[in-house]
Amino acid sequence: MTWTLEEIAKITNGVAVGRAEVARVTTDTRALVPGDLFLALRGEHFDGHNFVAAAMAAGAAAAVVDGPVDVEPRIEVPDTLLALRLLAADRRRALPGALAVGITGSTGKTSCKDLLASALGVGTWASPRSFNNEVGVPLTVLSAPAGTEVLVLEVGSRGLGHIRDLIDVIVPDVAVITSIGASHLATLGDVGTVRLAKWELVEGLGPDGVAVLPAAETTLAEWAARDGIDRRSFGASGDVRVEDLTLDDLARPSFTLVADGERAALRLSMAGAHQALNAAAAAAAALSLGRALPDVAAGLELATASAWRMDVSPGRYTVVNDAYNANPASMAAALQAVAAIPGRRMAVLGLMAELGDMAPTAHREVGRLARELGFSTVVIVGEDPGIADGAGDIARSVPDTATALTVITELLDDDDVVLVKASRSVGLEGLAAELAS
Repeated sequence: MTWTLEEIAKITNGVAVGRAEVARVTTDTRALVPGDLFLALRGEHFDGHNFVAAAMAAGAAAAVVDGPVDVEPRIEVPDTLLALRLLAADRRRALPGALAVGITGSTGKTSCKDLLASALGVGTWASPRSFNNEVGVPLTVLSAPAGTEVLVLEVGSRGLGHIRDLIDVIVPDVAVITSIGASHLATLGDVGTVRLAKWELVEGLGPDGVAVLPAAETTLAEWAARDGIDRRSFGASGDVRVEDLTLDDLARPSFTLVADGERAALRLSMAGAHQALNAAAAAAAALSLGRALPDVAAGLELATASAWRMDVSPGRYTVVNDAYNANPASMAAALQAVAAIPGRRMAVLGLMAELGDMAPTAHREVGRLARELGFSTVVIVGEDPGIADGAGDIARSVPDTATALTVITELLDDDDVVLVKASRSVGLEGLAAELAS
């Protein structure tokens, strides 16, 4: 799809200065390809307007700005973030034959996205990496190629209204809520508000839309019935169930999917028992789009996890890199998965961010669980948020990742297993990569 600057100005309520045609939009000069439209966003710690000149020097066809920047061609708009969303909504309308699956939840969004994209196969366009916010979702839609049959969009939320603001970009035919739990409580306040925030995706469904919901979430089922929304559930008592679950020596799950009177046996390459439930959610979404269970199961087996999500690297010792993010549910799932791998178990852990008042209790529970699961050592990076209170004498606190790497390397022996996990802000992915190299 190609736009002229005049067309973009009309879509974004802007003013075009100069002439150009563009087919791609980027907000990052590092990803810019000559001919791109560079859209200058403002953030808490950056201002894209400072990089407009560099973008033009690198071959950008034009820039979208909301402040005084003396480059040409350009489009002057009231708000560049709003302009990004308006452009993505226009692109979504230009894909009238494409169906869309929106995936949200407290945990499991990215894994479910990866699993569903693999299950659907050719013709599917999925969010690259974890592009799930007010910037990433529009960029994913804008990058969808012509001929896209199904958009798979991971959608996050840190507050009420965040998902609702993106509905015109998503236009979901299927809305998946993977889980409801304690995430982003610093901004959302409590789990009840988390539930309301995730429900915004379901509220965006059209009259023929389907909500894919956890069977254990009875409140969501009640809301769907109240609003007359077609529902497909997944979980122990759901429309799509997991049976006969086992884990191999690298914690990869084998199980049977049961749905609509059919059964399909499969094994995932992703580690952790919790991935079977993510697969059930993905299968429920694929079945809602009319796919056959045997085809869905075959596609699920081919799925690979996004970077830094239960990435298991066997070697002299086994490293489990789950350093992308963390909340209480995902931390517990990772610890339990590693506990299923033979060998002496250790963990390098850090802060679970944005938990509000429940942070001390949640971190203490993580330490307690590690001790109960038989971990021999828990290395805590940075200021201890309370993990040591639960872990007791197996806890060792260190000031930074460099020290953590030294300490854990000295402790590790042949056939040991080490989990690396914390919220993204702690930056443990580099440590995990060093251990696995």
